[in-house]
Amino acid sequence: MPRSKENKGISRIDSKTTHGWFVRGYRNGKTYSRLFSDRKYGSKSKALSAAKAYRDELKQELAAIPKKPRHRRIVVSDKRNSTGELGVSRTTKTSPNGNHHECYSVSWRPESGVQKCTSFSIRKYGEKKAFKLAVELRRKMMREIHGAHFYRKLSEQKKSK
Repeated sequence: MPRSKENKGISRIDSKTTHGWFVRGYRNGKTYSRLFSDRKYGSKSKALSAAKAYRDELKQELAAIPKKPRHRRIVVSDKRNSTGELGVSRTTKTSPNGNHHECYSVSWRPESGVQKCTSFSIRKYGEKKAFKLAVELRRKMMREIHGAHFYRKLSEQKKSK
């Protein structure tokens, strides 16, 4: 059966002992499924018609179930991190004229699917101050995103591991 919007959520099963159309839907981690056997419905086409009717009914039922909110995963540590502060890295930027500039880059995700970043020049601020500014900005942004007690919760989470 070629894939089409008309047959979305319906698969054909043809094995040694089973022949029919399989309808499947998902909501909040649960799978809702049902097989429409060719034998039970008399033919392939009648089984497909019944499967489509069930699929449409299931679609309405699943739409009525509210989706659970997705929880954002908080990364506690990363073995590749060399600065000791997650989201802060020492990098070299190359300008359009070919000059190389050392800096500390800071990145954070204000919302799912969006990444923000900025950097602090080591030449302008010096090694220690550039790193300090980068860490302060990262921590400020994480508190804005996750709440004022973010680092307290994070240290508790690390202790429990």
